[in-house]
Amino acid sequence: MASTSDIRNGLCIRYNHDIYKIIEFLHVKPGKGPAFVRTKLKSVTSGKVIDNTFSAGHKIEDVRVETHKFQYLYNDGDTFHFMNTQDYTQIELQKKVLDAPDLMKEGEVVTVLINTEDNSPLSVEMPASVILEVTHTEPGVKGNTATNATKPATVETGATVNVPLFINEGDKIKIETEKGTYKERIKE
Repeated sequence: MASTSDIRNGLCIRYNHDIYKIIEFLHVKPGKGPAFVRTKLKSVTSGKVIDNTFSAGHKIEDVRVETHKFQYLYNDGDTFHFMNTQDYTQIELQKKVLDAPDLMKEGEVVTVLINTEDNSPLSVEMPASVILEVTHTEPGVKGNTATNATKPATVETGATVNVPLFINEGDKIKIETEKGTYKERIKE
């Protein structure tokens, strides 16, 4: 058993007969009244995100997890196939449990959280950023840079990301996986 002081991003807890992963939290100590922890929880079974507030000192049931490196192989509709980089065993995960499936390139190495009780995969953690090639974008119009203007660009995985006007087709860009936003252009 853990308490609210053990809450951190990525912690998996058992709550309302389901397993949730904490994706955001904030300790709040108001001037009047008791302290509490405001959290955003993502269900590892359905992918649904809920907001919840725990009072300070509240006991939470944490789930023991192990992390393993898996390589993304391919997807078959909503089923994504991964291979363990240690023992080459393969697992299948549904699209709804993945955080950013549209930013995953074949061959990408990700971290999979596995429940130690029944060896079932709980969630997939992407690297902080990925480098993808722009496959389609409209050309930027000269003189249209007075503000931080952006345009949509399609990357090699099929995802659409807003990029600055100077990005062209064939450019490699770094994308922050948590928010799905453009970070920088990668020079070869």
